[in-house]
Amino acid sequence: MRTAEVIILSEDGLHARPASLFVREAGKFRSEITVTADGISVNGKSIMGLLTLALCSGAVVTIAADGIDEENAVQQLAVILAGGRS
Repeated sequence: MRTAEVIILSEDGLHARPASLFVREAGKFRSEITVTADGISVNGKSIMGLLTLALCSGAVVTIAADGIDEENAVQQLAVILAGGRS
C-alpha cells in the first residue's frame, strides 16, 4: 500500500469538476483508492464519496492505493487533488 498526504491548493477546494476528474483518473487504475480527510475515508473512485468530504482550500487529505499500480496511482492522483493536472 502506498500513501501520500496532499494539501488542497485550489481556492475553490474540491468541487464537482475537479472531483469528477479525480474519479475518472482513479478509475483507470486497478488498485483500490481511498481518500481520507478529518478521519473520514471514502472510495476514491466514487464521486459522491469525494463530494461528501467537502474539501476546501487548505484541507489536508491522505490518498491511499493498494494494488498492482499503487505507486503510479498515488503519484498521479496526488497532483490532481492538489489542484494541478496529471
